[in-house]
Amino acid sequence: MNTKDYNKCLLKNFMMASKGGKEKRKSSKSVCLPVSSFGRSRWCHRSRVQSFVSWGLSKTMKYVLVTGGVVSGLGKGVTASSIGLILKACGLRVTSIKIDPYLNTDAGTMSPFEHGEVYVLDDGGEEQAKLPEGNMDAGNDHFIDTTDSLLCVCVSKVDLDLGNYERFLDIKLTRDNNITTGKIYQATDVLSQSVIDKERRGDYLGKTVQVVPHITDAIQEWVERVAKIPVDGEEGPADVCVIELGGTIGDIESMPFIEALGQFSYRVGAGNFCLIHVSLVPVLSVVGEQKTKPTQHSVRGLRGLGLAPNILACRSTTALDENVKAKLSQFCHVSAENIITLYDVSNIWHIPLLLRDQKAHEAILKVLNLLSVAGEPCLEEWTSRAELYDMLHERVRIAMVGKYTGLSDSYLSVIKALLHASVAQGKKLIVDWVPACDLEPETAKENPDVYNAAWNLLKAADGVLVPGGFGDRGVQGKILATKYARENRIPFLGICLGMQIAVIEFARSVLGLKDANSTEFDPNTKNPCVIFMPEVYVSTWAQQPTWEEPCVWDQGGHIFQVMDCKSAKLYGNRSFIDERHRHRYEVNPNMVMHLENSGLSFTGKDASGQRMEIVELPNHPYFVGVQFHPEFKSRPGKPSALFLGLIAAACGQLDSVLKEDRFSQKIGTGKGGMSNGTKMVKTYQNGSPTKPANGSLMMFTAIVMVFRFKGEAEFGAFLL
Repeated sequence: MNTKDYNKCLLKNFMMASKGGKEKRKSSKSVCLPVSSFGRSRWCHRSRVQSFVSWGLSKTMKYVLVTGGVVSGLGKGVTASSIGLILKACGLRVTSIKIDPYLNTDAGTMSPFEHGEVYVLDDGGEEQAKLPEGNMDAGNDHFIDTTDSLLCVCVSKVDLDLGNYERFLDIKLTRDNNITTGKIYQATDVLSQSVIDKERRGDYLGKTVQVVPHITDAIQEWVERVAKIPVDGEEGPADVCVIELGGTIGDIESMPFIEALGQFSYRVGAGNFCLIHVSLVPVLSVVGEQKTKPTQHSVRGLRGLGLAPNILACRSTTALDENVKAKLSQFCHVSAENIITLYDVSNIWHIPLLLRDQKAHEAILKVLNLLSVAGEPCLEEWTSRAELYDMLHERVRIAMVGKYTGLSDSYLSVIKALLHASVAQGKKLIVDWVPACDLEPETAKENPDVYNAAWNLLKAADGVLVPGGFGDRGVQGKILATKYARENRIPFLGICLGMQIAVIEFARSVLGLKDANSTEFDPNTKNPCVIFMPEVYVSTWAQQPTWEEPCVWDQGGHIFQVMDCKSAKLYGNRSFIDERHRHRYEVNPNMVMHLENSGLSFTGKDASGQRMEIVELPNHPYFVGVQFHPEFKSRPGKPSALFLGLIAAACGQLDSVLKEDRFSQKIGTGKGGMSNGTKMVKTYQNGSPTKPANGSLMMFTAIVMVFRFKGEAEFGAFLL
């Protein structure tokens, strides 16, 4: 449905709901309006409905820009996500954009130590490109087929903050929601619209191409275009676009974006643009005084660049004193009521609640002229989740055996997926970081204390997780950890490389192939259990191709009945699931029969049946390896099925979980629960959230009438 038709729908529904007659309403001055697709209808005063309809008929995109000052690492990503969540809870549709002012075109080639994890999105599209056979286009994750018309499978690799947006807002973003300097200057997609490409094509008609206006115009055009792309499964553009500008105010690499956003704020006009500046208010430990000078300088620098903040979000260890707010208001020219504190909390799920309690949503809505449209934020379910986490005491320990354990952001989505699953099972998550290298015999010789400490952590764990990665460093340690979990019947989950490690370990220990390996680590191995994908040709490191293909449960032809396997049951016995991939190597199809004859079961394959997606040990309490990355689709309240299985197995609760209805799982009781005294946990089924059978806060408890207009899809509901 286009915007014009949607506006007609709003007007028609308002007129129908406003009529008298036999319709029963709470009062003659109230009607029930579906404010957005957030899933709630609310009774509104007729004047508010009139405001909503008037706004809908002349709907203008609203923008919220989040910047950071003083130092990096203040939590702009979580702040932006929380702002989006609270606006969504007010009944608005929200989308997000992250701006990274580095020259890389994406985060795919960046070290996890440098920038944290590489987050993978869901918009891997297929494009036909005429390219020379045996060569690779300088594109973003395009692999070459052997046909004349080459199939390019593209998987978006973006900044980890987009993972925060997806988890908080429960949306699906695209690669274009992550803007980098490299994309603006020289994008590498097949159909590129970068400034350099336009200059080469002659689009600028011989003009001198400069940062201003050409780069700044390109940035504004990108923001305006992407903001209109729906990301919540609904039709039509969102109501509000939350933009996070990476880096710190004053960084030279951010200057083109700051200039562009300054022009953009003027162009869209007052009432359509809100700037929230996240800054640091340090507390001197000696005297306990909150210092405002760093924030004053940061705001002064921001104003000097042409941007004036509407709201200050101050990071501090404690809530700001009133006199501190007054001082900031005086010198930063921001109303005291628009200065909020983001102080330290027990878990990040409290951040949206902090914003709500300090009326941040009212300040934002007032700046955006949406007070008459949006309602009070409905965060009951979110509040219950945050409170439940704080009440958990019984622990579950998971050993994370990886290569980048020195920086937790390297495995951020994995940690979040474990957290979602542990809360769903009513357990407090403890992650023990085990550097894979520390488990290897060489470490025992060089540093026995480190070696013993690593093995003690592994042996004390209730479950073992080997995440994705690349390179041969630490591989032997991962193999030893996998062997320990297999032989001692410790719940195990291997992701991407972790699955390949499980296959290699099984081939070495059970099949007796001592030199079994991956061609990634040993190109000359005589027993390659893992091989380079045959479609792939790589000419540069940046062209790391990935395979995106929905995986399908094998319906037969193997020793084990696949639908009886643990992973299938965890996914609700579905025949089809859709998960995100990022890899260049796969299990050697020629080894599958030998492995299965020895007891390893490949319970999930791709649609072609040639690629192994899921492997299990049937007689093990929980030993699962997957080629895909289930962590990227885990959400608060909707944990990934396989992570839920790992946590349940680690707690000794797997059998009860496998017997439960995966469409509606109840956990916990007591205060803070839902209206029926329980909490709903909705697991992902086929990569999409399932609908709870009952007791959901989102469901109406009255008769619902659904209107249609000129054959369009369902668009609204009024309570009778």
